Amino acid sequence: MSWTPYYRGTGVPPTNRTKLPKLPPPPPWRAPAQQQETDSRKDAAITYRPVPGLVDAVNAALHLRRPLLLTGRAGSGKSTIIRQIATELDLGEVLHWHITSRSTLADALYRYDALGRIHAHNLRTLNGKAGPHGNDHEDDIGAYVQLGPLGTALLPGERPRALLIDEIDKSDLDLPSDLLDVLERGGFEIPELARHPKRGIQASTADKDRKHTIERGWVQCTEFPVIVLTSNGERDFPAPFLRRCIRFEMPTLSQERLTDIVAAHLGDIEESATAALVQNFLKKLNDGEYVAIDQLLNAVYLLRGAHVPDVDQRQRLEDMLLRGLGRG
Repeated sequence: MSWTPYYRGTGVPPTNRTKLPKLPPPPPWRAPAQQQETDSRKDAAITYRPVPGLVDAVNAALHLRRPLLLTGRAGSGKSTIIRQIATELDLGEVLHWHITSRSTLADALYRYDALGRIHAHNLRTLNGKAGPHGNDHEDDIGAYVQLGPLGTALLPGERPRALLIDEIDKSDLDLPSDLLDVLERGGFEIPELARHPKRGIQASTADKDRKHTIERGWVQCTEFPVIVLTSNGERDFPAPFLRRCIRFEMPTLSQERLTDIVAAHLGDIEESATAALVQNFLKKLNDGEYVAIDQLLNAVYLLRGAHVPDVDQRQRLEDMLLRGLGRG
């Protein structure tokens, strides 16, 4: 790949449309989802390089059926380990719960669209399809229940599911404590289904186009899910929550480890341009700048070798791609 200015800043398309430039192929990690569907999990599993001690922490969590809490700076590979675990142990597609300050336990377990159900009932009433005294045999409450990532992970099955709870430190103060009861019991109730006269009700799950029959409104796992929680270390957690987790602190990145990561994604890097990018990135880390590994991969992919021959342009692109992210 060589540096080509596809966009020139003129706003004028070529008069001969047959000369329209063809854009280069994207980096492997930026291919559209449909193209990645078959190999993305396998690629992530193969290219990930666990730091020393992390394999033992994962195995401890698997033996004890406890969540694994990984703490470290952004871009240190905390959220990627779950893909390698899921692929190696054949746990299926990884479920993902990304935490924000507005995240609640209820949303992660399930959502009930009461307004949608009422609206559908009113439409059937207007069309004369609802029975007398409010009886509505066409009413399917399961169509208005959607299990979240945690709720789906707790469904019974022959194999445990893999669940990533990403950036738990950005949650409301009470969320880690709210998680304790569910994670200890491995189950939860859906009151709307528990009150329904029908015993088994099909509800949608977090897996695309998949449903599951829920008996008497209760979801209970037969195998505790494999859970990885990530934290950027921006807050402390209550002791009852911490003692129920296997905790691991991601170590400071070294030049050797960064080189190994880049080589795993992009192949052999035995050339001065890539080595200089790795050294510059490491210097930023050691100086306390907030930068992530995916920025380094972007820079190496675009600037390695002689892709950008102009020295000044190359420096501008490097400064742009490796610009600090600020706090979190």
